[in-house]
Amino acid sequence: MSPDEPLPEPPEASETERRVEALLFAAAGPLSLDDIAGRLPEGSDVERAVADLRIRYAGRGVELVCVADRWRLQTATDLAFLMTIEREEPRRLSRAAQETLAIIAYHQPVTRAEIEAVRGVQASRGTLDVLLELRLVRMRGRRRTPGRPVTYGTTDAFLEHFGLASLADLPGAADMRAAGLLSLDLPADFNIPSPGAETPDEDPIEEGEDAPEFHMDFLGEPSEAKDGNSGTG
Repeated sequence: MSPDEPLPEPPEASETERRVEALLFAAAGPLSLDDIAGRLPEGSDVERAVADLRIRYAGRGVELVCVADRWRLQTATDLAFLMTIEREEPRRLSRAAQETLAIIAYHQPVTRAEIEAVRGVQASRGTLDVLLELRLVRMRGRRRTPGRPVTYGTTDAFLEHFGLASLADLPGAADMRAAGLLSLDLPADFNIPSPGAETPDEDPIEEGEDAPEFHMDFLGEPSEAKDGNSGTG
């Protein structure tokens, strides 16, 4: 239809109906019949006007609906998808996950027990799981010690995420402390590993070994106490 083309004459609305429509359109929230009547001349047939408006808006893009005995104009439910914008929300690592990632990056290959020794609290299984799920760390191998604990190290995705050519380009420990990621009591032998270095007391992960299950308790900012009371593994 051309903007200059005359519109067909709509069914005539009563003055009360027009006023009710104007109130509903301008209202910040749903209005009760009493709310509407309080703004109209005494004797106005509010119920009839609302009923007529409901019929008039039926099947339109905007409908008149009753919510908790109050009336409002709203988008038709079948058109709600038009108002939805999908966007990706980047995951934000908890403080525990940031500290754990920093320890792994600077002290790899490192076991869970060694991570706990550096942080001074028990490592949440969910914290390690999310770092694995995001492919920032990987299970490197198994330490040749009793229990054969899994060792962890960073991945190429870690380097890509932080724009590093190699592990040698990691910022110094002082910079990490300034960023609040290494405000810990670090062991005397805490240092930057050589890129790709392998340790003689480590065996590679055997093909087919089960990866850990993923948990979602890393979201938000878990307290140290909560982190320390999480399950073992």
